[in-house]
Amino acid sequence: MANDEERWVADARRGDRTAFRRLVDAYARALFALCVRITRDAALAEDAVQEALFNAYRHLPDFDGRSSFKTWLHRIAVNAALEQLRRNARHEGVEPGSGSEDDDGDFLLRQASDEPSPEAHALGGEIGREVDANLARMSVIERAAFVMRHSEGHSIEDIAQTLSLNISASKQAIFRAVRKLRGALQPLR
Repeated sequence: MANDEERWVADARRGDRTAFRRLVDAYARALFALCVRITRDAALAEDAVQEALFNAYRHLPDFDGRSSFKTWLHRIAVNAALEQLRRNARHEGVEPGSGSEDDDGDFLLRQASDEPSPEAHALGGEIGREVDANLARMSVIERAAFVMRHSEGHSIEDIAQTLSLNISASKQAIFRAVRKLRGALQPLR
């Protein structure tokens, strides 16, 4: 994939729309999953992905290769998701980061409820709901940093760069998110 990706990026930069379409096909699903975890809303996530892909296409000549194309595209998607939350908050008068109760697409909820026994299934469902509710209450930065680190597996450096934070602030956002989740899940142990 890496060689194909490099070729597709190079071709897309020269104006080959088919090459850019291949990049979209390769990353659209992952971008949507990332955006839905950040926005907590499928419609906002869809808008964010469309905006991110449009911006990526428009700014493809600016891609300098200092980071991988995937990291660059994820950074654009995270920024688009955060912008969707800001726009939505302005229109609805809701505080950004408060999130909505959107159970579809939550990776942690699906993973928590994937146990075979009824007891484990019930406990997993309860843990999943608790994680979901606490993610929704986190600030947008905490939620984005947590999702990028623990669901997407991004490095602290990538998270800092994507969220326009320094390394220390990025670590603090992840630490606060983990501490909040641990506190919320402690009674379930």
